[in-house]
Amino acid sequence: ARKKILKEKGVSPDSFEESVAQALFDLEATSAELKGDLRDLYIMSAKEVDVSGGRKAVVIHIPFRLRKGFQKISERLVRELEKKLSGKHVVLVAQRKLSKPPKSGYSLARPRSRSLTAVHESLLNDVCYPTEIVGKRTRFAADGTKTMICYLDKKEKSTLEGKLETFSAVYKALTGKDVWFGFQD
Repeated sequence: ARKKILKEKGVSPDSFEESVAQALFDLEATSAELKGDLRDLYIMSAKEVDVSGGRKAVVIHIPFRLRKGFQKISERLVRELEKKLSGKHVVLVAQRKLSKPPKSGYSLARPRSRSLTAVHESLLNDVCYPTEIVGKRTRFAADGTKTMICYLDKKEKSTLEGKLETFSAVYKALTGKDVWFGFQD
């Protein structure tokens, strides 16, 4: 189970991260359909996020380089992890790096993918993967607060109806921005 979580040098995983890594290890050992795909995959960290109604969601940070491997099996993996973690919703998010904006006028010093806007945009896509975002709006309230409204593909409405609050809570916890998820009519 220790091979399924990789932390920075000198940092040891806490008990919750160990339990998520153990669940991944158990899935690799028992599930025949996931065994080959999970062999080379590992996680960076995991944390619990409070969702409204006293429920909790599990956010699992995965290495950016292994993102495609996780996305290939994400539906089956999330379903099995939700069973193992006593019905908590599971969200897989790639670990991305932010770079500071350049101080001088040399704008090529930082790739666009490392900017705050691009990272937050990618996190939004990660949170609701495998569903596509088909539309986005930004609503400005009279008191000056901003809320982003994301419309998801309505083909997935039956499977995602119960997870919309989870997506909002996870994105708020990761970025500090308010977002509302719905389905386009």
